[in-house]
Amino acid sequence: MQASKTRIFYPLIIIFTFFTANAFAQNESYIQLLGKQNRWVDSVYNKMSRKQRIAQLLFVRAHTNKGKMYEDSVGQVIKEQQLGGVVFFQGGPVRQAALINKYQKLAKVPLIITMDGEWGLGMRLDSTISYPYQMTLGAIQDNNLIYKMGQQVAYDFKRLGMQMNLGPDMDVNNNPNNPVINYRSFGDNMYNVAKKGIAYFKGMQDAGLLTSAKHFPGHGDTNVDSHFDLPLLPYSRGRLDSLEMYPFREAINAGISGVMIAHMNIPSLDNTPKLPSTLSRPIITGILKDSLKFKGLVVSDAMEMKGVTKYFPNGEADVKAFIAGNDIIELSENSDRAIGLIRKALRHGSVSAAEFEARIKKILLAKFWAGLNQYKPTALTNLSQDINSDAAKTLVQQLSDASVTQLKNNGPKLNPFLKTAIVSIGVSSPTVFQMEVAKSFPNSRIFIVNKDAPAIEVTNILNWLKQYQQVIVGIHDTRLRPQSKLDYSGDVKLMIADLASRKNTAFSVFANAYTIAGLPGLEKAGNLMVCYQMSPELQQSAAKVLNGRLKPTGKLPVSVNAFFTTGMGL
Repeated sequence: MQASKTRIFYPLIIIFTFFTANAFAQNESYIQLLGKQNRWVDSVYNKMSRKQRIAQLLFVRAHTNKGKMYEDSVGQVIKEQQLGGVVFFQGGPVRQAALINKYQKLAKVPLIITMDGEWGLGMRLDSTISYPYQMTLGAIQDNNLIYKMGQQVAYDFKRLGMQMNLGPDMDVNNNPNNPVINYRSFGDNMYNVAKKGIAYFKGMQDAGLLTSAKHFPGHGDTNVDSHFDLPLLPYSRGRLDSLEMYPFREAINAGISGVMIAHMNIPSLDNTPKLPSTLSRPIITGILKDSLKFKGLVVSDAMEMKGVTKYFPNGEADVKAFIAGNDIIELSENSDRAIGLIRKALRHGSVSAAEFEARIKKILLAKFWAGLNQYKPTALTNLSQDINSDAAKTLVQQLSDASVTQLKNNGPKLNPFLKTAIVSIGVSSPTVFQMEVAKSFPNSRIFIVNKDAPAIEVTNILNWLKQYQQVIVGIHDTRLRPQSKLDYSGDVKLMIADLASRKNTAFSVFANAYTIAGLPGLEKAGNLMVCYQMSPELQQSAAKVLNGRLKPTGKLPVSVNAFFTTGMGL
């Protein structure tokens, strides 16, 4: 009987914790707390040795998809070094919550647990909800929906025992060929990026989650992925001030709790050869902290990335990142070595004692604000149900509905009684889009066109489609991440151009908006919608528009080409 009572009351405890944290965070933000003395912070700081204080700067990588040996090795590092936090990557939610509980037991001072969750838990974890990508969100006109998403993401994170999201991405993606930001950005309009980013992080912070806008001073106009090399940003200080830094300046003014630094070489801000911005004191302390008056947590991008280790190996990057002004040094290649090198730098006076104390107390205050001064293990009961709630799924559909963007609508109005072909291109089996559309077009047939369909098959299908009075086409990108160019064969692209020239054809693009530029002739289509990604929810949204049950309200968040520019949408 007693066990039964426990099962009933656990969800109530969880909900109560969430809402009290929510109310607390709205009363006093992390940034507002920074100027005040805190007894818990002072007490913890005073009990630490210098080595333990330095360890608070370092956050280690963790997974739940690499086996027990890997998990135990991370646990050993946490136990021996007493680090400040853990950054989780791929795995599963229940496994992760259990492992968080295990790791927290090993820490004398509770760990900040964080993860990249730009589109929620689904960015890293299986069996969890993925909210729309930020480019998709960039099309939405009601920013309150994005605020609600932030609140829900915060609930999901906290339900797993996490205190911080390494998001939102507040880069202005003004390079369509950007290999690393792209669809992770809200778009190429700096005002839209700022408003969407603020709505998102305010939702998270008001629900008690620490956040981190990234990647300062702006990673949107690069053609190199900093995971593999050091990008060069060759622009003037004036250009960077007025464009790239604008969303970060607005986020700081709106009270963001954290800012992540990019690995980029920016000669106009620091002319040291091959120096990543992560290691630049003029950029981090001079611009971000002094000029922009940012008081919150400064987080390095991953210190294991080639953009930083290529030119500063063997721990040199870690100590330079510390001297530059980073508060959290994320994913050092060797945290034990990093602690030793930072101790040496402190002995040599590279950072003053007062600055060092302030930075460590800033981390401890973040732990206090997130409730870690009263740490409780995460309840595993009903965890999967709690993070996959009907309310969350409904919100994903609402966000999807609000993002659909009608670029053209001057073809014949679709008639549900006409002989209709419903075509999905780039797939190997019928799609959600086709199944949903077919419900309102009883006299229809489904066609599938593989992305590398041979010329003879393309010709045959085109001939077949001439027999139909109207054709509804879905263009799909089945890849895990929607890139700027579709990997379709030349014959399939020619097929799309042929269909676009026929006035009885309506197109829906379930791919990165930039892919439209690589489909010459598509601008001639009479009816064209862009739906940004191939999620089931967006396919349902497009079907609702075609079935007359939804009026599309989205606006294009990026300029695709001369025909389709930022802000377009009927």
